Amino acid sequence: MGKFTCNEVIVLSNVFIKRIYEPYDEMDGFRILVDRLWPRGISKDAARLSFWFKEIAPSNELRKSFCHVPELFEEFRSRYLEELRTDEEKRDLVRKILELSADGRVTLLYGAKEPIYNHAQVLMEELKGHSSRFNG
Repeated sequence: MGKFTCNEVIVLSNVFIKRIYEPYDEMDGFRILVDRLWPRGISKDAARLSFWFKEIAPSNELRKSFCHVPELFEEFRSRYLEELRTDEEKRDLVRKILELSADGRVTLLYGAKEPIYNHAQVLMEELKGHSSRFNG
């Protein structure tokens, strides 16, 4: 494991995950919806988003094949990480999140009911992996 610089530690400590149905908190900082589809029952005003990065979400094909079945999560994780690493638009948005987190707190918002087996967790894993390359 490599050593972290001060900037890397700040980046990692400034990115959080939260379900969009949880109440807004002024400590959320930049609020970024990372779902491809708009969450049911949430108005745009209530969401209080800074950004909607729907393009960073898993492809429709991958999203539909996973269907939030925990037994399929490892395959989903692997395929989504591949998308994050090979799709230029997704890579640009990963960099944008890291840039924002260098300036302050970032909260990644998702709509899934499952807090562990969802794409926001995989995205966070990828952000942690990129932080050293971003700052190093």
